[in-house]
Order: sequence, then structure tokens, then C-alpha cells
Amino acid sequence: MRIGELSRRTGVHTHQLRYYEAQGLLEADRGPNGYREYREDAVLRVKQIRHLLGAGLSSEDIAYLLPCALGEAPELVGCPELLTAMRSRLRRLDDQINQLTQSRTTLAAYIDAAERTGSETYPPFDGADLAPVPA
Repeated sequence: MRIGELSRRTGVHTHQLRYYEAQGLLEADRGPNGYREYREDAVLRVKQIRHLLGAGLSSEDIAYLLPCALGEAPELVGCPELLTAMRSRLRRLDDQINQLTQSRTTLAAYIDAAERTGSETYPPFDGADLAPVPA
């Protein structure tokens, strides 16, 4: 099938399919006319990629995991290398969540303090009412 049909059958834009191919996640043969030709199993592969992207995995992670993927959801066959990679990604996500939580807590404290000590002598935050600075 050509890229347009694969796009219609999976709901994934053609530029994303080309990206998956460039990342080594999806394979296409070239017809005599130079058009990409995908095998029938490309539909399943694209659905697997989308599910794994939805889990927050990078295309590099996915390239590593795809050989262990079974079914659309997909189910991943466990092996030590696979589990190590997924645990590493989970730790990175936990670190990002912790950093965002800390940033949110700090920002909320600043907002609370600013509301308690509010003053109308300061210009709006976006600087809309600031006079131009002489050159």
C-alpha cells in the first residue's frame, strides 16, 4: 500500500509516517516509480508506535522496544535489556514530575506572597504600560 492509504488506515499524517521511517521505526520498499510501498503489517507497526509514543517513549526508545512488541496495544515481551530501558525512562519521567512539582509549589508561594502584599504602584507584568526607556 502507498503512504496515503497507510495514513488513512491509521489516522497518522504522512509526514509523521515519513518521520517514523527516517527514525528506523517503519520500513517501506520503493516501487519502480519511486513511491513508498508498505506491507500490510505496517498498519500494526504504526499502531504500536503510536501507543508507545503515548506512553512518553522517545523514538530511540521505541526503536529498541519494537522487536519485543506483540499486538496493537502492544504487549512487550520482557527481557532484562527491555526492562532496564523502560525503568530508566520511568525514572526520568519521575524526575521531571518532581521538578515540575517543585516549580509549581515555588510559583504558588510567590503568587500567595504577592497577593498578600499587593501594591498598585507597579506596572502590569507584561510591561504594556511602561514608558519607553530613553536611548
